[in-house]
Amino acid sequence: MTVFKRFVGKRVLVTGAGTGFGSAIARRAGLEGARVGVHYYSSEAGAERTAQQIRDMGAEASIFQADISSWDAVKAMAEACFDEFGGLDVLVNNVGDIATEQMSWRDVTQELVDRVIDVDIKGTLYMIHEFGTRMMEQDEGGAIVNIGSTVVVRGSPRAPQYAAGKYGVMALTKSYARAFAPKVRVSAFAPGFMATESTVSREDWNTGRREAITAATPAGRVPTPDDLAVPALFLATPEASHMIGSYVIADGGRSTVGA
Repeated sequence: MTVFKRFVGKRVLVTGAGTGFGSAIARRAGLEGARVGVHYYSSEAGAERTAQQIRDMGAEASIFQADISSWDAVKAMAEACFDEFGGLDVLVNNVGDIATEQMSWRDVTQELVDRVIDVDIKGTLYMIHEFGTRMMEQDEGGAIVNIGSTVVVRGSPRAPQYAAGKYGVMALTKSYARAFAPKVRVSAFAPGFMATESTVSREDWNTGRREAITAATPAGRVPTPDDLAVPALFLATPEASHMIGSYVIADGGRSTVGA
């Protein structure tokens, strides 16, 4: 498959890039020529692995650690990133807490609600605000891609707080898109189910849910993170310059949203 070098000379930071979809996005950005910032909170070994894979491709990679639910930690990471890279062209806000261990709405607790809201809404806001403010000061501006979810269409009977968190991401995307346009483009990419490590290890995934999801998806398959890293990064390219405040769904047709 031909790899188009869409990010040669660009500086890209991906949050939650130690594992899963974040790692796939970071690796793809490196494959396409970017200098990549690999953020992690607790998965240091995963971040090191992702960074080394990027370096093995011949690209540059730096690692940044922060708890994005802390505004002070986000400020510190923004300063460190801009100092090391001399600026930033693309931010991908991939981090999101999906309460993986929760199997039913009956299992909701205040701790789980607080954890998801702190990361998905507060953390995303802090990241957009701090990094976007600095991008606005650059001559070349920048692009921010927030990773959303199709739960904004279908809801989540398993984890309602997760759906609420992703609705919050949609609102933040539209709000900052209008605030920052046209210098910094803010948009969101919403994947459906992916065969990530955390998904395929879940109890419900291995007791019939995988088959049910596949059967309900017109594309007839559940994609890997690598499959969806390419369209996610498209939103940060010049070709997507008129896509501002967009919420782009890529779920194999499962949601089939109308006008």
